[in-house]
Amino acid sequence: MIKIYKTNESNMIERVDEVIDNCWIDLVSPTKEEIEVVSLKTGIDKDLILKMLDEEETPRFEKEDDSTLIVIDSPYIGDDNVKYSTLPLGIITGSNKHILTISSQKLEVLKLFKRGKIKDINTSLKSRLTIQILYENAKLYLKYLRMIDKEIDKTEKELHSLSENEELINVLNIEKSLVYFITSLKENKRVIEKINRGNVIPMYEEDLDLLEDASIENEQASEMANIYREILSSVSDTYATLISNNLNIAMKILTSITIIFSVPTMVASFLGMNVHLGIISDLKYGFLIIIGFCIIVSIIIALIFKKKKLL
Repeated sequence: MIKIYKTNESNMIERVDEVIDNCWIDLVSPTKEEIEVVSLKTGIDKDLILKMLDEEETPRFEKEDDSTLIVIDSPYIGDDNVKYSTLPLGIITGSNKHILTISSQKLEVLKLFKRGKIKDINTSLKSRLTIQILYENAKLYLKYLRMIDKEIDKTEKELHSLSENEELINVLNIEKSLVYFITSLKENKRVIEKINRGNVIPMYEEDLDLLEDASIENEQASEMANIYREILSSVSDTYATLISNNLNIAMKILTSITIIFSVPTMVASFLGMNVHLGIISDLKYGFLIIIGFCIIVSIIIALIFKKKKLL
């Protein structure tokens, strides 16, 4: 899918119908035919665009002829198995008058630009727009990390209900998301550092502050992700300890009950033998006496266990 945008005289972004000078071309899971059209109209090598259809692309930058490809990982909300994950986002700039973004799915960071949520956008300033995308991408990591933090708090509150495995699976899924975020933020940091050296895209004085802000936001997101991972690790350990403790309590209670009922079981076994039991067999209320004896002994054993906190 191809969508083309350009800022108007009021510095508001608007959609246009065809590729024109100083426009932003957004490709989302493009077909080979669409890639051919964009490559023909912009002069960008189609192989550079095709590389971004691989969801396993890692953050990096690559130069080919007059075009520069910058690849970063952008966060997005995925499926139920891994709710928060990342996808590669490619940004292509060069000597031509266009900037391209390529992704395999619609990404939240680009939606912010399309909806006019970001101020001071100018599609003709390719370096600045690239840095703005990096900055908003880092901020989006922080937003999703705060959402993950709330899910961790929710999971902690539900730890008391250990009859199901659902919460344990939820903890595992959140941990997966944090691993993806931490890895992506580290790779994004390297890309930002390379851009900061000024040998990837042309850098201007007014862009340096924004790039520094993007670097700070990325670093903050990376630190938060590591902190939340440590918290989640602590929650997982607590979860495992509670499960083990509850299992021990259950085994202790079952063992105590088994011992208590072993007395009447043994008495009933003796009485079930085909032998004469002496005077007890001749008593009118012998059966009741035996039952009463078993009950009294069982109660005494239960009280002893209760005193020793085994019940």
